[in-house]
Amino acid sequence: MKKSYRVKKESDFQRVFETHNSVANHKFVIYQMQKPNQPHFRVGISVGKKVGNAVQRGWVKRRIRQTLLEVKPDLKQDVDFLVIARKSAADLSMKEIKKNLVHALTLAHLFEEK
Repeated sequence: MKKSYRVKKESDFQRVFETHNSVANHKFVIYQMQKPNQPHFRVGISVGKKVGNAVQRGWVKRRIRQTLLEVKPDLKQDVDFLVIARKSAADLSMKEIKKNLVHALTLAHLFEEK
């Protein structure tokens, strides 16, 4: 995913957290903040140490990014959102991560209406 699609700064992360607009399922938590007049969405991914060692965290992040690339055309463009992986996400296959992440994104209403 290109750098312009990422929330990288700590201040940007905090701004999204402070909106208190979140949804969750058993594997992921999604925080979101509306950003009108933004050309495309931005996403931040957080996988904490509870998920596992550095290799496992990297594994989960790569699969989250790949899922987001696959659903990118369907996502709303005027939003910043954070994906936070819960501890149980480390045990999932790619198919299960995609299923659970799409479910969480749907709960957050982050897909464009068609």
